[in-house]
Amino acid sequence: MFWDSFQQDRDLLKEVAKIAAKIIQVLAGKKNIKVAIFTAMHTFGRDLKWNVHIHLSVTMGGLSEDNSQWKNIRFSKKAVMPMWRTRIVALIRKAKKENKISITNACIEVQYHKYWNVHFAKPTSNAWRTISYLGRYIKRPPIAQSRFEHYDGKKVTFNYLNHKTKKHQRKTFSADDFIHRFTQHIPDKGFRMIRYYGILANRVRGTLLPIVYDLLNQTPQPAPFIGWAGLYKNAFGTDPLECILCKSPMRFVSMTFAKKAHEIKNPHKELATRQIIRKAA
Repeated sequence: MFWDSFQQDRDLLKEVAKIAAKIIQVLAGKKNIKVAIFTAMHTFGRDLKWNVHIHLSVTMGGLSEDNSQWKNIRFSKKAVMPMWRTRIVALIRKAKKENKISITNACIEVQYHKYWNVHFAKPTSNAWRTISYLGRYIKRPPIAQSRFEHYDGKKVTFNYLNHKTKKHQRKTFSADDFIHRFTQHIPDKGFRMIRYYGILANRVRGTLLPIVYDLLNQTPQPAPFIGWAGLYKNAFGTDPLECILCKSPMRFVSMTFAKKAHEIKNPHKELATRQIIRKAA
């Protein structure tokens, strides 16, 4: 696979979403339809290995060329797969020619003649359930907090679902190795993990989305306001305004910034296990 190439030159990751969206736009363009697309880039597998893949969601319909109609459309895996393979291979060949990556021509040719697995999920009928699922999935970190089983200050153990065996397995790493595996998935500064294309592109969405709502007889609802406490609770499953000892409600008073490294490292075990931090006398 080409995973190592994207690790050697992380700038290549910027092109993956563009390529995926362009393929869908080309196929839709042949039917004179403009669709809405958003993509999410993930570089991790469930066991924290480097596994570059792109998630793309597209509407099963789009605007006609003159924006007067909403037309249904379907996409074929048979058509998408060779286009995806050809464009990614071309990207790798270009990077090799520019000496940005180290890979053999033989490896490139082998991958070019292989069948690439492009997964097509079934269209869903419940839009809100789909949006809720995608919202959680595409913004998720490389590993969820709920998957951690043990940490003793030296080793980290977590579980994951092995897609090949369909069984849950455990992985144990030293703290340093775990940190290395985790931090390799932190995106470069300014890198956009989620991107929008077609009808959702920033430069046209203000004009096209009202037309879509009108054609589909939909009324857009304003996004509900969620404060910092709600965001914290959604992310970590814990109410930050509830006392962890007596469960009484608490009131936010102040926030402390710029803790020194040793002030955080010293009580790392207490922080990890959510115990009371007692200062030495």
